[in-house]
Amino acid sequence: MDLPPSSYHDSLEEFWNEEEEPEEVETVMKVVPSVYHQYLDVFSKAKAEKLPPHHACDHHIELEIYLCGAYNLLRIKEGHEHLTAFRTKYGSYEYLVIPFGLTNAPSSFQNPFNDIFYDPFDIYFVVYLDDIMVFSKSEEEHVIHVSSVLSKLRANNIFAKASKCLLDVSSVEYLGYIVSSEGLNMDQEKVQQILNWKPPRNLKALQSFLGFANFHRHLIKNYSKKISSLTSFLKKDSCFPLNDEALNQFHQLKEAFTITPILLYPPLWRPMHPIMPWVLY
Repeated sequence: MDLPPSSYHDSLEEFWNEEEEPEEVETVMKVVPSVYHQYLDVFSKAKAEKLPPHHACDHHIELEIYLCGAYNLLRIKEGHEHLTAFRTKYGSYEYLVIPFGLTNAPSSFQNPFNDIFYDPFDIYFVVYLDDIMVFSKSEEEHVIHVSSVLSKLRANNIFAKASKCLLDVSSVEYLGYIVSSEGLNMDQEKVQQILNWKPPRNLKALQSFLGFANFHRHLIKNYSKKISSLTSFLKKDSCFPLNDEALNQFHQLKEAFTITPILLYPPLWRPMHPIMPWVLY
């Protein structure tokens, strides 16, 4: 197996002249190393964590808490530090905490937070990696909910980044969606991305578009029917460009997203049919 490439694309001297130092430093330069973990990921068995459910019904006040450090909050198992070694011009170094880029970093980070917030998980807050959303029906209730979450963070010496936290808001962008008391809908920036998307001219471009659209598929009624002609071009030996039928579906799908559909929350306060599947649009 070949050795991984150097951590630096260029020598340090090209962007940092050690002999010439400015008299006054007006800004602080933050150098983030780019470490190549693909060689370690080959031997890692990937683990996955499900996205939290967005069932915050009938809430009016929200809070988003962004944690400091993320994966760096977790210590690497003693004796395994050498697996994360990387090279620099000054020698080799090893991580003592989980770095960004490892295959199982997300699941390894999520598991302890599931234990910390086990009770009452998903009742008035959801946790996904370093993003916590607290939701309440009233200001009085919100104070109690926020105090409960912050108490759990304090008890486990976990800190939040104040500059990235959103307090007392009626809607928030969370995991790619706009979450509010009305329901779930798409971020307008992503809607604009779809509007600007040009018709796919090859298989890779089509896969890219469908991959983006599939993430929001539950917001579109009869989504599978709306892409039937497009998915036929995913088959082996398909010829591009798209035919008229597939091209029409491409433009119709873009139009469907521009309507800004809202996925309503299920009415959990009402009796639910135990068998019949349903989705509200």
